[in-house]
Amino acid sequence: MNPPCGRCNKPVYPTEKLNCLDKYWHKGCFSCEVCKMALSMTTYKGFEKKPYCSMHYPKTSFTIVADTPENLRLKQQSMLNSQALYKGDFEKNKGKGFSVVVDTPEMQRLKKTQDQISNIKYHEEFEKSRIRSDAPPPENRQDFEGQPANPERFSQPPGGQMCPAAVAPPSGGKRYQAVYSYTAAEADEVSLQEGDLLLDVEQIDEGWMFGCNQRTGQRGMLPANYVRPM
Repeated sequence: MNPPCGRCNKPVYPTEKLNCLDKYWHKGCFSCEVCKMALSMTTYKGFEKKPYCSMHYPKTSFTIVADTPENLRLKQQSMLNSQALYKGDFEKNKGKGFSVVVDTPEMQRLKKTQDQISNIKYHEEFEKSRIRSDAPPPENRQDFEGQPANPERFSQPPGGQMCPAAVAPPSGGKRYQAVYSYTAAEADEVSLQEGDLLLDVEQIDEGWMFGCNQRTGQRGMLPANYVRPM
């Protein structure tokens, strides 16, 4: 049995049959839906299983959805559902362990800074305990002539730790001299003037040292490129 034509619904015989757009067509019936121009298998454009020419091919366009009360309600409901799912996932995963942090250059820099701060804190606590252990008892704090000891020698300068002003460094301590002036930028740094004598200097890393400025009595971080060994 011959199938019907997609346009005129009459039987289509094999000698004049075109099979296109899931339908069978007479060659004369295979034309544009709008202008009725005859089409071929290379010139047609299909839209919703109907043939069109290039001029009258329907243009697709987006539909703007109005913010009706119903659409606003659906939008709000979707947001509430998303928040509920997020809270549910958070509660489900809470306490399961720590996330792996990628070892990026920024994380390595922060880790190095924290290590330097830890070293500084350790040296500060060590120096405080050494000063407390070296201080004489209150009843014996007089010199050989019966005069009270100089209170400035045991006072702590503002912004840093105490370091005896006129006492030579203990054995093993390194002595440095400031070759440039430097103004402290942080609370744990020591300001320098050219020619200052630095006692008990220890290397922290390539850029910083830890020591005591004999002139000011302040103890803290020293820029390595501003000092030289004696």
